Amino acid sequence: MPTSLFAPDFQAVLDRATQPPNPGAAAFPSPEDWRDRWIYFLMLDRFNNPSAQPVHLPFDNPNFSGFQGGKFAGVQQQLSYIKQLGAGAIWLSPVLKNFSFDPNAYHGYGIHNFIGAEPRFANNPAAADDELRALVDAAHQHDLLVIFDIVLNHTGNAFAYQCDPADQFCIDNQGAQSSFHPSPQPVQWRDQTGTARANVSDVATIPHPSPDAVVWPSELQQNRFFRRQGTPDGNGDETIGDFSVLKQLLTDDPDLQRFLIRSYQYVIARFDIDGYRIDTIRYLKGDLPRLFGNSMREFALSIGKKNFFTFGEVFDNNAEQDIAKFIGRNTTDQSELVGVDAALDYPLFNTLKPVIKGFAAPTAVSGMYQNRKRVEASVLSSHGDATRYFVTFLDNHDVKQRIRYVDPANPTKFDDQVTLGLACLYSLPGIPCLYYGTEQGLHGAGNDEAVREALWGGPGFDGHSAFYPHIQQIAAVRAQQSALRYGRFYFRPLSGDGVSFGVSGFPQGVVAFSRILNDQEVVVAANTNPTQAQQLDLIVEIMLSSEADTFDVLYSNHAAPQAPQQVRRIAQGTVTVQEVDGSLGSGPLHVIRVSLRPMEVQILRRASI
Repeated sequence: MPTSLFAPDFQAVLDRATQPPNPGAAAFPSPEDWRDRWIYFLMLDRFNNPSAQPVHLPFDNPNFSGFQGGKFAGVQQQLSYIKQLGAGAIWLSPVLKNFSFDPNAYHGYGIHNFIGAEPRFANNPAAADDELRALVDAAHQHDLLVIFDIVLNHTGNAFAYQCDPADQFCIDNQGAQSSFHPSPQPVQWRDQTGTARANVSDVATIPHPSPDAVVWPSELQQNRFFRRQGTPDGNGDETIGDFSVLKQLLTDDPDLQRFLIRSYQYVIARFDIDGYRIDTIRYLKGDLPRLFGNSMREFALSIGKKNFFTFGEVFDNNAEQDIAKFIGRNTTDQSELVGVDAALDYPLFNTLKPVIKGFAAPTAVSGMYQNRKRVEASVLSSHGDATRYFVTFLDNHDVKQRIRYVDPANPTKFDDQVTLGLACLYSLPGIPCLYYGTEQGLHGAGNDEAVREALWGGPGFDGHSAFYPHIQQIAAVRAQQSALRYGRFYFRPLSGDGVSFGVSGFPQGVVAFSRILNDQEVVVAANTNPTQAQQLDLIVEIMLSSEADTFDVLYSNHAAPQAPQQVRRIAQGTVTVQEVDGSLGSGPLHVIRVSLRPMEVQILRRASI
C-alpha cells in the first residue's frame, strides 16, 4: 500500500478513479436520494467469521474487550441476509489500520494508518486492502451501499507522555495518558512493539519507521499535528484533549486538514465507498467539518458519485444546537462551504427510547420536534426538509443498552416494545439505522462490550427469528409508502371522550403522528402501555379524507389487528384541541377511532377507492 500522499502508487489510485480505463472500472453510482435507503450498522470484529468461532466465549461476555475474530469475508458471506432484511446500505465500524500492538483495538477507533485496511480483519493480512475492496464490490452487487466509519479527531496510542513529576495520573499509567496542560508536552514515540522510546521525542527524526508504528501516511509524521496536552481540562473545553489513550490531532492546522482530506479522498477511490460516518465531529476545529464535507462531496462528484453521503456524531447534552452548526446545505455558522449532509439523531434517541419503554410521555417527543423546529429555523427550508438531515436509531455501540429488555422471569414479555419502537423509527423523519443483532433479539446492557456481542457465536443469522420478519415487513411498508420517506410530519392529538384532544401527556400513553406527501397520508399509532389496551379518536387530515372513509392496517406487530373505525366528522365548536404548538383549536375535525392492544403499533393508510 502507499506510504505517502504524493507517491506515484497513491496518485495512480486517484487517477484510475477520475479516469477509469473502462466502464467496468467506473465508480459505483450514488443513490438519487438517501431517504430511499435505510442503514444496517455492524461492528466488523463482532459480526461474523465463516472459518472460526469467536475467540472468547460466551459470545456476549460484557467483560471481554479483545478481538473476537470478525472478518471482511464474514460480512461478505452475509450480504444476502442483510439485503433480504430490507437494508439499502451498510455502515461498517472503522476498518482502517490500528496499532498491531494494541490487543483491544477491535472497535477500530484508534487509527494510525489513514489509507490502509486493518490486517486483522483479513483472512490474508498482506491482502487486507484487496479483501476490503472485494467486500465493497460484493455489497454493490447486492445493491447495498457501503459507509465507512472514520476518525479525524485523533489517532491511536502513538506516543507516551514524558510525565511531569507533579503529574501522578501520568506516572500511574506510565505516560499513556496525562493530566491536562495548557501547552504541548514532551512525548516519547512508540515503536512497533508499543514501547515508548526515550530517545525519540520528535516523530520526524525517526529513520525508516516501521509500518506498524507512528502514524501514516508519512506526511502526518510531524509533532506539530498533535495537541499533546493530555486529557481534557475538567473545568474547561471538553473537546480539547485526548480520548483516554487516543491522541488528539490539532485539527485546525491547515496542513493537517489538507493531508487528512487527501487521505480520505484516496479511501473513496481505493475502496469505492458511498459515504462516511464521521466520529466525534463536534471536537473538530478550524471549520474542518464543512471543509471535509465539501471536499469529500467534490471529489466524489469528480469520479461520478453524485450524492456521496456524510453524517456526523454529535453526542452531547446540547446536541440539537450543535447539530445545527454544520448539517445540510445551510448551517448556523456563516461560511461559503456546504456542511456535512446529516447527523446521528441523538436528540430523538434520548427522547423516543424512554417513551417507547413507557417511562416518559409522548409529549416529550412532540416537544423535541418543536424545539428542533425553533433551533433549526435558519437551516430547514421546508416542513419535510429535516427528513434528509438525520440518521435515526434506537441503539448503537456507544449507548450501553440495547433496545430490547429481557425480563428474567418472562424473557419475551417486552418484545413488542422492540417492534413498536422500530415501526415508529422507520416512520418518523430521517434515514433509519438498525444496529446489528436487533433482528436476532440481542439484549446486552451495562457497558460498551455488553452491546458489542459476537453475533455469529450466538443466535447467528436466522431469517425466521422473532424479530427478523417484523423488520422485513416494516421496511417493506416504508419502501412502498413514499410519504414515510419524504413526507411532512405532524403529531396528532388524541381523545378518549371525543371532546378533549391533545398529545398524550402521561407515560405509557399513545404516540400518534402523520406523514403527508401530496395526497397521501400515512398514520402511525403506538400504544406504549405494557398492560392496558387503548381506544382513542385520532385526528386525520380533513382535506385528504371524507366521512366514512376507511383506513387499512399496513403493519401491526400484533396478529389480527383491529382496523380503525370509519372516518367521522366532528363539527366546529364541539371539541377542544390542544395543538402541539400550545394553541387551542375547536374543529371541525375528521377523526378515526383506533383500537390498540398493549404495546401494539399500527401503520395506517386511507384505503384506495
